[in-house]
Amino acid sequence: MAENNFPELTRAEEQVMQVLWQRGPSYVKDVVPELPPPTPATTTVSTIIRILEQKGFVDHEAFGRTHRYYALVAQDEYRRFSLRKLLGGYFGGSFTRLVSFFAQEENLDAAQLDELLRHAQASTPTPPANEPDPTSEHHA
Repeated sequence: MAENNFPELTRAEEQVMQVLWQRGPSYVKDVVPELPPPTPATTTVSTIIRILEQKGFVDHEAFGRTHRYYALVAQDEYRRFSLRKLLGGYFGGSFTRLVSFFAQEENLDAAQLDELLRHAQASTPTPPANEPDPTSEHHA
């Protein structure tokens, strides 16, 4: 499944995926107690997992009449998709606006902002000299 073509997940579906990403392959009975309160019924979790299978996020191995489910989509893939969606939907595709928003909301001090900048610079590849930096913002 292409990363930018993920179907929308509900909050309950995301919660189940979080458990599968943390635990690895799991039976429904093992997923239920890991979910945040109020804990849904086992049949509800089973239904959510079947929906996740239909959406292409989960698959299963059959052991007789029981199934062990596992994630088909890596957590980092979905994290990137979610961040791009958040960035595009609420911040006009601007990482600068996103960071500025969180800096104001969380009252980040200069040292925290400097640390964030160091992390961003360390993980951002430098574009070739003849190509513009795709992360820079150009304002007219």
